[in-house]
Amino acid sequence: MLRVAASSRWLGALALAAAFAVAAFFLGQWQWGRYEERQARADRIIAHYDAAPVPLAGVVGPDPLPLSREWTRVTATGRYAVGEPLLVRNRPREGTYGYEALVPLTLDNGTVLLVDRGWVPNAESAQALPEVPPAPAGTVQVTGWVRPSEESLDRSLPAGQLASINLDEASQELGTGLLGAYLVLDRESASGGATPQRPARLERPDTGIGPHQAYAFQWWLAMPVGFVLVFFGVRREYRETIEAAGGNGAGASRPPRTARPKKVRIWDEEDA
Repeated sequence: MLRVAASSRWLGALALAAAFAVAAFFLGQWQWGRYEERQARADRIIAHYDAAPVPLAGVVGPDPLPLSREWTRVTATGRYAVGEPLLVRNRPREGTYGYEALVPLTLDNGTVLLVDRGWVPNAESAQALPEVPPAPAGTVQVTGWVRPSEESLDRSLPAGQLASINLDEASQELGTGLLGAYLVLDRESASGGATPQRPARLERPDTGIGPHQAYAFQWWLAMPVGFVLVFFGVRREYRETIEAAGGNGAGASRPPRTARPKKVRIWDEEDA
């Protein structure tokens, strides 16, 4: 059987099986990494989303927000900038795509926090922009969840529009520096305690971890499959070789079997 396995054809098959096993191992590692990322994100949301708000200054500064502080619920006071909001394109809400409206909030200490006030649907045509409820004038108190800057999608868009909530790109559009996180608005109150009109609230973040853990185990369990197939293929070819040779595989014919003598029973002798 080893002689069959040592043929160039089966050695090539073994090499392919080994390559598949290595690929399956790393694909499993990749899926496991995705699972750990989703699990860590779910843990952050569960820990922070419904917690009591804390002052913004103790969480967000000029440096990028650490991922461990994502979804921390904070409160801050300031004044919204006057003018049109920045619009982030292709943002889903309940299965429909539209825009998210970003407005800079100048805090009491002079720093600027970018606030995502919510979602608005697309206009009737792609050339038109949607109507967005204006941000309230005067001093406002906002409460919401802080999130780090999103990755840049590196797209060229008309002025006042963004492809993602990338703080560097938003800073360039606004012409002012921004703190190292943006705020997803939960609620806001203007001077006098009034509740201003605002875009639709964003959906609660999903805490599902997806199928990545199961996929990782599937890839790892598939690692020996190639070797198992090679083993059965070699064994089948070995048996076919023996049958074709009519012998024991060493080139010699098997000696004919000697028939065993038939046993004679006592009652058979008496009948005779």
